[in-house]
Amino acid sequence: MRALDELLRQVTELAGTPLGHGTGLPAEMYHRADVLALERERIFAREWLCAGLAAEIPQPGDYLTFSINDQPLFVVRAQDGTVRGFSNVCRHRMMRLLEGRGTCRTVVCPYHGWSYGLTGELLGAPHTKGTPAFVPADLGLPAIRVEVWEGWIYVTLDAGAPCVADRLAPLRELVGLYGAADYVSIATQDFAWRTNWKLLTENFMESYHLPVAHRKTLGPWLPLDDIEFPSEVHAAFTYETFTKDETARYGRVHPANTRLEGRWRYTSVMPTVYPTHMYVLAPDHLWYLSLRPRSVDELDVRFGAALAPEVLAGLEDREAFTRDLIGFFDRVNEEDRFVVEGMYAGLRAPLARPGPLTRLEREIHDFVGYLARRLSIG
Repeated sequence: MRALDELLRQVTELAGTPLGHGTGLPAEMYHRADVLALERERIFAREWLCAGLAAEIPQPGDYLTFSINDQPLFVVRAQDGTVRGFSNVCRHRMMRLLEGRGTCRTVVCPYHGWSYGLTGELLGAPHTKGTPAFVPADLGLPAIRVEVWEGWIYVTLDAGAPCVADRLAPLRELVGLYGAADYVSIATQDFAWRTNWKLLTENFMESYHLPVAHRKTLGPWLPLDDIEFPSEVHAAFTYETFTKDETARYGRVHPANTRLEGRWRYTSVMPTVYPTHMYVLAPDHLWYLSLRPRSVDELDVRFGAALAPEVLAGLEDREAFTRDLIGFFDRVNEEDRFVVEGMYAGLRAPLARPGPLTRLEREIHDFVGYLARRLSIG
C-alpha cells in the first residue's frame, strides 16, 4: 500500500486537472482507514454538519439527537424559541441522555435521574446532599455550537469555525428565493448504509445516473440537457439547478405560491454543503440527506422531507399525500442504496480504476477540490 502523502498528492493533482481530462477519486480514498482517520480530524471535527431542519423541532422542548465523530449531542428548542445544542452525555456517570427525537420539559438521565433544563443547566440530582464535590453550577451540559441558516440546523465542535452565514452567503441569493425556512417537516428517518460516505455524497450531487439508476422514479422527469452549474467554484458548497416539465409528479409550484416567478416556478436547486449535507429544494417540497461515517464502509444517513406551506394547506388528505410522497422517496433512496453499496464492493476489486468525469459530474470535480484542500498534508 502506498504512503498516504503520495495518495493525497494524487488527489491534489486530480483537483487541478480540468473537468473532462481527469478522473474521480482513486479507489484507495474510499476504503483506507488512515484516510478516514484524517477525514475525522480535518473535516468532521472542524466543519459544520447538518443535524436537520429547524421545522423538525417547532415547539419548546422538541429535540433531536445527532453525533459528530465520537461525540453524541442533541439540539433542542428552548423556551425562548432559540435552538440550542448540548453534549448528550450526563455529567454524573456519563450515561447517554436522549435517544432519537421527541419532546421533553426537562432532560432526565435514565440512569440516576439527574435532570437538566433546556438551556443545559443542572436542575436536580437525587441524594447528593452531603457530597462536598457536588456543585450544581459546575455540572451543566457542555454547549455545542449551533447556527440556524435558511431553516437548516448546523452544528460544529470547532469553536473557531467561521459562521455558517458567512460561508454560505453566495448560496443564499439562490436558495432564499424559495422561503424554505417556512416549509413544514413531514418526515425524518435514520438509516445505516454499507458504503463509504464519499460515494453517497458524490452520487447525490450528480444527475448523470438518473435516467438509468432511477428510471422507475425520478429519471423520466429530468432532462439532463437542462442542468446548469455555478459559473465559479465555491469553497463551502456546490450545486446544480434543473427544471421539471408538466409530467412531473413533484417539483412544480403550487398555484397559490406568489413568491416564485418565471422559470423559478418549475426549477429546483440541488446544493451540496460540504462535507455531507445534500438537498433538493423545489417550489413545492424539499428533501435532504445528512451523512456521518461510522467506519470506512458504513455510515449513518439522516433523511428528511418537508412541504411548502401552500401545498400543505391545499391538501384534502394530508395523510395519504404524505404516505405517497415518503413512499416515493423510500424507493428513490433504495435505488441509490443499491448503487452506492455496489460501488463500494466494486472499488475493492484489484482491477478497479476510476474513469473520466463527464460534464454532468462537475460537482464531483468540485468535491475532489474540497477534499484536496481539507486533507492536504503538503
